[in-house]
Formats: sequence, C-alpha cells, structure tokens
Amino acid sequence: MKNQEERYNELVSNKTKFFKFMKERYPIFFNSNLFLRDIQYAIRTYFERKDIFISYTEAEELMKKFTSLLESEGELVRLNYNSWKVNFSE
Repeated sequence: MKNQEERYNELVSNKTKFFKFMKERYPIFFNSNLFLRDIQYAIRTYFERKDIFISYTEAEELMKKFTSLLESEGELVRLNYNSWKVNFSE
C-alpha cells in the first residue's frame, strides 16, 4: 500500500495525465474556474481507478499540497478559499 507522500509524488509526476482524466468529468480549459471539491473528488476517483482507495481526509490533504504546488508554479491562480483559475492549456 502506498503512503500519502508516494501518492502525492504520483500526482505531481503524472500531472498532465491527471488533468486529462479530470477533464473527462469537469470543464477544464484556460481561464476556467476549478473548485476545491472538484479537485478533491477527482483525486479520490483517480486513485480508485488504480484500485487505491483513499479517505476523504487524505484526498483533502493531497488536494491542498497539490494545489499549493500548482499555485507556486503559476498553473493555478487562487480566486478565493475554494476556487482557482486555470492558467494553462493542454
């Protein structure tokens, strides 16, 4: 079983793959809004498809770390406490 750090590293190293997966369910495009719960649920579903079941709390912690990284890289721009603007295009 993978620990949280390994799951986080998987999200980071497969960022493009994760957003393609997320785009299947959510409208993600340059300048679109992205919401906290959408990312959180997408993380849970992404790992569930790999037969890795994570808790709601762990998904929230991963979402916080992942969005902080994306903010620092300029790929997400925080709008408020629960939403971001997408600052990249595929």
